[in-house]
Amino acid sequence: MKIGIIICDRYKNCAGGKCFRASQNRDGAFDIYSKDEPLEIVGYTSCGGCPGGNIEYTPEEMIKNGVQAIHFATGFVVGYPPCPYVSHFKKFIENKYNIPVIIGTHPIPQKYNIIHEKLKTWQSEEWQEIIKPTLGNEELRKKYD
Repeated sequence: MKIGIIICDRYKNCAGGKCFRASQNRDGAFDIYSKDEPLEIVGYTSCGGCPGGNIEYTPEEMIKNGVQAIHFATGFVVGYPPCPYVSHFKKFIENKYNIPVIIGTHPIPQKYNIIHEKLKTWQSEEWQEIIKPTLGNEELRKKYD
């Protein structure tokens, strides 16, 4: 399975350590892939900054490199404020490029979960659905703090 990762531009200097570790361990949103199946990251870039200038073009390049699914990094949901465009980006890419988009990579770190619970950021049904693949349990979230 070949995947691409698009990160939020405010984290454009991120080295991707948590995403790569989670992909190897099949943690967070990567738990949909079998550990018996090789998982190769063949594209990694930022959205291009609000409101996502790279979203329109990046998937085409990733698909040329064999990408079968695109993951939006967990930073889209844990940053404050969470990306207000993430659902639109997902819908756009899936419709234009006919490729699945998964919101999330590594598990949400516990420290982010705590603050977003206090702020009630993710209380809506839409956000509950968005964070579901990366929420995990407290023990797993602490491993990604």
